[in-house]
Amino acid sequence: MRKLSFVLLAIFVIFLSACSKEGLTGTDNETKENERSGEKSGIEAPGNKKENETIFPLTGIGTDEEVDNRIISVMMNNHPAARPQSGLSQADVVYEILAEGMITRLLALYQSEMPDIVGPVRSAREYYFELANGYDSIYVYHGAAGFINDMIKNRGINYLDGAIYDNDGNLFKRETFRKAPHNSYLLLDAVYDIAGGKGYETAISYEPMEFLTEEGIDNLSGDTAEYVKIIYSNSPSWVVEYTYDKAGGNYFRSSDGERTVELNTEAPVKVENIFIVETYHEVIDDAGRRAIDLESGGNGYLIQKGHMQEVQWENRDGRIVPVKDGQLAGFVPGKTWINVVPTNPGMQQSVTFSN
Repeated sequence: MRKLSFVLLAIFVIFLSACSKEGLTGTDNETKENERSGEKSGIEAPGNKKENETIFPLTGIGTDEEVDNRIISVMMNNHPAARPQSGLSQADVVYEILAEGMITRLLALYQSEMPDIVGPVRSAREYYFELANGYDSIYVYHGAAGFINDMIKNRGINYLDGAIYDNDGNLFKRETFRKAPHNSYLLLDAVYDIAGGKGYETAISYEPMEFLTEEGIDNLSGDTAEYVKIIYSNSPSWVVEYTYDKAGGNYFRSSDGERTVELNTEAPVKVENIFIVETYHEVIDDAGRRAIDLESGGNGYLIQKGHMQEVQWENRDGRIVPVKDGQLAGFVPGKTWINVVPTNPGMQQSVTFSN
């Protein structure tokens, strides 16, 4: 009897073991299938992500920490008298767009890195705050025309205006080594406290942008683009250059013939993605201010890892994204600069590439 009980027990253990192995095999097969699906498209698929892995939604870089801090979008001064800036190298995404005349202004988006000081900060424009709103961010600027401030309030934009907190020593600080309007700096640490005091949400979960897998990065192709030149104006001050660093796999940015660096540390701005979009610009007043079409879509260049692809750009849910053959084109994990150029004279005249 004891022998029979032992045999039955052994058979039962073997049966349980077989069932357990079948469950693991099914899970493994499902994971591998998900991985293959991601590898085919070159875009990150859920099966490519480690269990419980978190990425920063604007950079695709993995982290062990929870990511729910709200994106902060800052109007960054790019006048020659404001260079070099502070905190620019730590922005996840930067939009560079003409403001008035041939002067570009920057919209810098912060989430994965939070520098202590950002600036100099400048005034608002409609197309900048609409872009900031597309990322569901807190929009920070310093001053604006009355009708722009009315737009911001009437459209429900969550904003902090440096004209209200000018040189308060908590949110904004005027530096003495530069003259106004090029000397107002944002103390980024205070943004969430003050925004929370205004009733704004400061913790939000975001859907990440589309990012390439390692295989997708390895398979990148296109015209050689190890040097990129964007001419906003015949003045050297408004000529932007990107130079590819093969060792780092990213690009150094320059303007006016000088590398873009941090004011205090001289750390260079380095980006993994350069996205150039072409769209219609219209001068709307005597000061040279513009209306810019960021809705209709159009031609674009996507530059990554020394290669350039011709793409289309679309506005999807307020974000400017690259599209190829009807599908989103993935970004290389890392930082992104989006340069917006006018249809007149157009990208073919204002953008050049070389080895």
